[in-house]
Amino acid sequence: MSDPLYYSLCAVLLFGVMAGIALLSRVKTASLGNGLSALCMAAAIIVVLRRYDLFSLGGLWICLIIGLALGLWGAAKVKMIQMPQAVALLNGFGGAASALVAAVYVWDRSPGNGFAYTAAALALAVGWLTFSGSMVAAGKLHNRIRQQPLIWPGHSPILLLCLSLMAILICLLPLWQPGRITAAVLLTLVALFFGIAFALRIGGADMPIAISLLNALSGTAGAIAGMTVNEPLLVAIGGVVGASGIILTQIMCRNMNRRLAEILTGATAISKSGGMPAAKSDTPPSAARETIAAASSGQAGEADVFAALQSARQVIIVPGYGMALAQAQHLVKQLSDALERRGAEVKFAIHPVAGRMPGHMNVLLCEAEVPYEQLYEMQDINEQFALCDVAVVIGANDVINPAANTAEGTPIYGMPVLKVAEAPLIVVCNYDRNPGYAGVENPLYDMKKTALFLGDAKESLNKLLQALAENV
Repeated sequence: MSDPLYYSLCAVLLFGVMAGIALLSRVKTASLGNGLSALCMAAAIIVVLRRYDLFSLGGLWICLIIGLALGLWGAAKVKMIQMPQAVALLNGFGGAASALVAAVYVWDRSPGNGFAYTAAALALAVGWLTFSGSMVAAGKLHNRIRQQPLIWPGHSPILLLCLSLMAILICLLPLWQPGRITAAVLLTLVALFFGIAFALRIGGADMPIAISLLNALSGTAGAIAGMTVNEPLLVAIGGVVGASGIILTQIMCRNMNRRLAEILTGATAISKSGGMPAAKSDTPPSAARETIAAASSGQAGEADVFAALQSARQVIIVPGYGMALAQAQHLVKQLSDALERRGAEVKFAIHPVAGRMPGHMNVLLCEAEVPYEQLYEMQDINEQFALCDVAVVIGANDVINPAANTAEGTPIYGMPVLKVAEAPLIVVCNYDRNPGYAGVENPLYDMKKTALFLGDAKESLNKLLQALAENV
């Protein structure tokens, strides 16, 4: 394949990938964008194989077939609720692939220029720390690793020492000809440890930002690996992935009122005041509030809640990660339909981090065929809570916790939250009243206007649906 033809194809494929990413920004065209990007990536593999006359390598085709089979199996096997950890795994695999490219280049021992070896060293560092950090993130998201921040004694100095060692080894690898392999092995070990130590310190409240950052690092590692082997298409596409990941990370930081430097240094995981004070509530904790809507209680108040829902004209539904865990999105759609049949206008309030990755709630609700026009971002819906009749919370905690405005020193302090507390009546369908992923008590549960439906979200929603079905 001639150079002009190859570079022309690279430009077309790169444009296709970028067009696919642009289409992903709109729900109605997201499926088309995903398909277009995937098709361009498949074509890029074929173009590169043709460029270097690799079609005759039988072992390569066996690996491609195995990878394709594993990808198809994973796409069919992974549930929507497991998508955040699946994304973390894919980020890690991307970083490992880039690191392996660099490792092969270094291991080859063939003469190379200083730039290529420096790029290989950078790819090793970024690729392996992305891999190990992503594995820890996936473990946290899958409840295989403690979800709260894990902070060791001297955690920050340890990370600083690792960064210093990586910088020294990156500079040393191109210069130390006899010990190049040794430097690469040491760099790999330090990078792997750094990724683990870095990810362990990140708590659940900041996990969406961590996922975005790891995605950016995965693309960056790919671009650096492309520089190592002088492959412009890999450089370009890796750069696009890295840049889009960084932009998404910045957006998430802005939405959560976070500084990336604070997350990287663990400042958001450490209580500055040494405690977790709760925000003031309009009533002391009351055991009766926990059972107000229990089917077996028969307490006065249950009928009032159901009557309010039956007569409501403005209802805001707030989905959270608990809805995803309970796989209750289809019942939420039924609740929305039942309310609309009674003449209510239903809106869905979507917090930027209501889930474990950006857009998690949007995907789940669209899967349940909730019209996208009913989904409202936080900044567009927050002022409407005070004007609605009822706010119905389905498995959300941290994103509605008013303690974020008052509890200084907690992991969520300063994070913008949905103003559910301003609604005249709040119906909370959560599994229990334990603190959320960030570990901060939620004073919303003790407000007089809050009715708690504790237990499995599906059972709670069925109670509401049954009440709405009466006297239609």
